[in-house]
Amino acid sequence: MGFRVQGALRLLYPPQCVACGELADAEFGLCGKCWREAGFISGPVCDCCGAPLPGGPDGPGTAAEAPETLRCDDCLAMARPWKRGRAAFLYGDTGRRIALALKHGDRTDLARPAADWMLKAARPILVPGMLVAPIPLHWFRLFRRRYNQSALLAERLAHEARLAYCPDLLVRARGTPSQDGRDRAGRFANVAGAIRPHPARKGRLMGRHVLLVDDVMTSGATFAAAAEACLAAGAREVSVLALARVAKAP
Repeated sequence: MGFRVQGALRLLYPPQCVACGELADAEFGLCGKCWREAGFISGPVCDCCGAPLPGGPDGPGTAAEAPETLRCDDCLAMARPWKRGRAAFLYGDTGRRIALALKHGDRTDLARPAADWMLKAARPILVPGMLVAPIPLHWFRLFRRRYNQSALLAERLAHEARLAYCPDLLVRARGTPSQDGRDRAGRFANVAGAIRPHPARKGRLMGRHVLLVDDVMTSGATFAAAAEACLAAGAREVSVLALARVAKAP
């Protein structure tokens, strides 16, 4: 009986693409066009930031198990305070629309499929005992937006990966203007010292491997500020995971 009801509901309310609203094959999925334009990162990637590297793809949405010595030009030129990193897709076309809708369009429903895609990309860098935490918003921005999109992603991912989750491990100690339009140096200067451990959560950082989660990674400045705060408070290692990565396709 349950299967008949589900079948009837699918006829009345067929699955819709989460990006464009057209018909899709499954709930919380993408239509064929949006899937092709999603820019899922696959094949060889930089093990530090998740940027795609030249080479053949392994398949949609599957990032390769990269050696820890495999680095992109940016990560070779700049020391990163975190150990390993991944991203689900490039910040363009479908990926950009999904990231912006989640961040600015009140599309909190997108957190479910987005976190599932992120989990697929993150599998090579997940380790037992990891502590998952989102990049924090300043309290005023959180008040205006009403939710932290990175926290929605981190919570779902931690649940599916069966990892510990701490939504307020870090706090944004001061408000920072948008990173949009800033060059690399300006982005790092904008967030320098802005992120700190929550005073009541420092004990959870000691000796832990922390996985920091954010919606978009561009220069890595925000991840760097958060990773430095974790390490200064006693974290053993930090890895990073983004929904979308601003990078040139190989």
